[in-house]
Amino acid sequence: MTLTPPENSKLFTKWKDPVSGIESLVLTQRVAPGQQSFYFTQPSFCADGRFLWFDCFFPPGKAKMLGVVDFLTQDMFFYPETEHQSRPYVDQVTGEVYWGIGLEIWKRGPLPADKPVLINQFPRELAGNRIPQHIANHLTLSVDKKSFAIDASFPREIIIGDLPLDGSQFNLWTTSEQYYNHGQFSPTDPDVILLPQDSSPDPVTGEMRPGFDRLWLAHRNGELKQLLPDNPLPPANRGHEWWDVDGEHVWFIDYTEGPDQGTKRVNIHTGKVEQVWTHGHSHSHCDATGNFFVGDIVSWPNDKWEVAFFNRKTQKEISIVRLLPPSQLRSRYHGHPHPQFCLNDQYICYTTSVFGKIDIALVPVKNLIEMTQ
Repeated sequence: MTLTPPENSKLFTKWKDPVSGIESLVLTQRVAPGQQSFYFTQPSFCADGRFLWFDCFFPPGKAKMLGVVDFLTQDMFFYPETEHQSRPYVDQVTGEVYWGIGLEIWKRGPLPADKPVLINQFPRELAGNRIPQHIANHLTLSVDKKSFAIDASFPREIIIGDLPLDGSQFNLWTTSEQYYNHGQFSPTDPDVILLPQDSSPDPVTGEMRPGFDRLWLAHRNGELKQLLPDNPLPPANRGHEWWDVDGEHVWFIDYTEGPDQGTKRVNIHTGKVEQVWTHGHSHSHCDATGNFFVGDIVSWPNDKWEVAFFNRKTQKEISIVRLLPPSQLRSRYHGHPHPQFCLNDQYICYTTSVFGKIDIALVPVKNLIEMTQ
């Protein structure tokens, strides 16, 4: 199987940032008016690099569906049946994509001949007559590949557990009146879910219900455990967390004004916090080694975004994109750059607006490492 790399693909247009001089590859071939990269916790490539999945939208409709690039045939496909409420999960081996809609989780393969398959359904007896905001904020798979983490959001109740891929019954871990979202299965322990706490509007009154600390772990035995119980901050001061590949640490961003601001990681056993990248970014992500980082930085209320790369070894930072133009579509479709390392850390994938639309961009990581030596 010979794949055409993104650098040589006819589907992408090369764009060089006028300030940094760094070149991005923008997916300008279209199957939808809006084409957006996945949220940074959700890998969008399969492991062999043949398929790249992405979100599609059709203004003014707010629904998101899925499209895919085939780097073997140089084709793109759009699948309208993949409308989703849970951010999708891509099977790294098969290239299949899973998504949640209503109480159900579905999957389909990347080729037009593939058909949607119902995987499992959240129990109706727990849902009652309620309609969920989602049954999983984003789908993450347990390390034993048996279940998806569930943080089902119903009015005034969050139901936490896991839903098996083999169609067997939902495993209830616990419930809470407090709002939790962004649940992510541990990469090493099938009995632990990272479960951030957040503020949320009351579904009846519209009044904001505050959270009191952001970083929590949910355990299969029903325990909810704070990662930093002795140093609570309002949820707005911490956020956009993800697991380290070792399963021993959680990365997060501290938004507190001052020298403590930036990307940090906390040991889930000791609570020891390490500050790694001091910068006021909105989201960040790292490669598997924890030595290279990418983040987006916003200047509110002007909707001006930068995408930056950080080499932890050399402590050097460079701009991938110095300034993403404002876009009226960004807030409507949550079109933040959300940069992530992808395809075995060979590329950084992010959402761009440099051509006046919402598009997907890729940047080879090796070039960024060379520039920050």
